[in-house]
Amino acid sequence: MNDCENPAGTKQLKADRPVGVKEFFQLVGKDFFNYYLTSINIFNQVKDKIMNYKMKVGILLFNEVEVLDFAGPFEVFSIAAKDNKKKFEVITVGQTGEIISTRNGLKILPTTKFSDNIAFDFLIIPGGYGAEEIEIKNQVVIDWIKEQQLKVKMLASVCTGALLLAEAGILDGKKATTHWMDLDRLENEYPKVEVIRNVKFVDEGDVLTSAGISAGINMSFYIVKKLLGADVAISTARRMEYDIDL
Repeated sequence: MNDCENPAGTKQLKADRPVGVKEFFQLVGKDFFNYYLTSINIFNQVKDKIMNYKMKVGILLFNEVEVLDFAGPFEVFSIAAKDNKKKFEVITVGQTGEIISTRNGLKILPTTKFSDNIAFDFLIIPGGYGAEEIEIKNQVVIDWIKEQQLKVKMLASVCTGALLLAEAGILDGKKATTHWMDLDRLENEYPKVEVIRNVKFVDEGDVLTSAGISAGINMSFYIVKKLLGADVAISTARRMEYDIDL
């Protein structure tokens, strides 16, 4: 056998002198060169996907939902950007996908419905009369929230959306907060939950709860800071002309 070839007939490089790039590819052959170019192309494609990936933020909608509970977080995550690239894709989801009527009559058509099985990175459960008096009795919604909690990286509630999380058992053994008018209810009806008062939000790692209505905006900025850094959160707040200490 020639000492420059292996049993398969592929040339081997000698280490007794430097080899130029052109000679290297002549020695290793066309197949290796094509493999090399393909690998570089795949690497660049994967890199681009990672750099341009937008985290999917789901926001549950239902009849009689409090408008600012979902609209506030929607605005924060919709405009949050890093290096001039938006980092979140905000998707509203309803049980059926039909038009819903919010508290005080605003009509909203959710982007998607439960059966579409969108893979969210994290999910926001707003509150309002619809949460605390209607959806809390809707076992389909409660079961869906339970299922989502097993899939998403982070689950957050705004205002009385915390009651839906509590009803689903997700807040058992955790600290949580809600609208100040419903703190006693959360504490009395769900004794396994440690209710925290006089705070804007509570972070329990993969589960967050905020106080009432506008506090959901504070929590949203906190999540942006947690995921993308203070600079992004500050620039987003400035763009919204929202005064907040981060």
